[in-house]
Amino acid sequence: MTNFPQNLILRLMQRQLSGWYKGSIADQRDRQEKSARFFPLPKHVRCQAICVDGVPSEWIESPGTNSGTILYLHGGAYALGSVNTHRDLVARLVLSTKCNALAINYRLAPENPFPAALEDALKVYRWLLSEGHDPLRIYFAGDSAGGGLAIAALISLRDQGEPLPAGAFCFSPWLDLTLSGSTIHKNENLDPLLKQSILEVYASYYISSDKATNPYISPLHADLRGLPPIHLQSGGNEILMDDSIRFCEKAQLAGVDATLITWDDMFHVFQLIPLLPQAGDALKQVACFVSRIAQEQA
Repeated sequence: MTNFPQNLILRLMQRQLSGWYKGSIADQRDRQEKSARFFPLPKHVRCQAICVDGVPSEWIESPGTNSGTILYLHGGAYALGSVNTHRDLVARLVLSTKCNALAINYRLAPENPFPAALEDALKVYRWLLSEGHDPLRIYFAGDSAGGGLAIAALISLRDQGEPLPAGAFCFSPWLDLTLSGSTIHKNENLDPLLKQSILEVYASYYISSDKATNPYISPLHADLRGLPPIHLQSGGNEILMDDSIRFCEKAQLAGVDATLITWDDMFHVFQLIPLLPQAGDALKQVACFVSRIAQEQA
């Protein structure tokens, strides 16, 4: 029974989502926004829109969420996605971790290339600190491009000598915009969502006149010493899996408390699909990570 819904979802994704990159950027964004209606918000979750120094954001909370605050950065290849498209995932994270979440609509490329998204993420984090939030009770999180952005924000804060959050967790993070990982080709025929030629286009939107090897664009190319604990998750069938593998190995060599869990036969950011049992398992792993970090800091 476990394999049936998984196989069904894979077929539906290949049919419905394989052309997500077709049409204009406006068309792509519109399709994603409309797809959010298929994921109703879990019960007992409250949402409140706010604007943080010009960055549209949303508090996502549930009764009893007192374990900390998640600063969530949505995926979408730096050009797509929003709080709306990821609200269900963030809500399930809130229920799993017992943390409040602040999800943000950072500025998107190609209209706003690097460093706009990074500036917005840092601006909201600094606002949280100014509001009295303890950095050791804040967790950066994100998926795909949002995962890469979360790690880039950690690196930027470290480089500027600012207080670091308790840790970060990322789903299928895009950590190398040079697209040099081995699974780019190894998983080429397994990944139902991503292809190298597609990612090259979106990488160019975000990078613009900068370089793909800039560590604030591609955190895999950064010095990773001194970063807080990082938990990564990846699907075994996605072309970006090697980003997480290489980053985790490099982080561990730099003395970072870094962990990686992969799921066989899973696709890019499978955590977005609540019907998958693997998605539930993945969020339980995040909850264990948050609980462990909180206990170590107590």
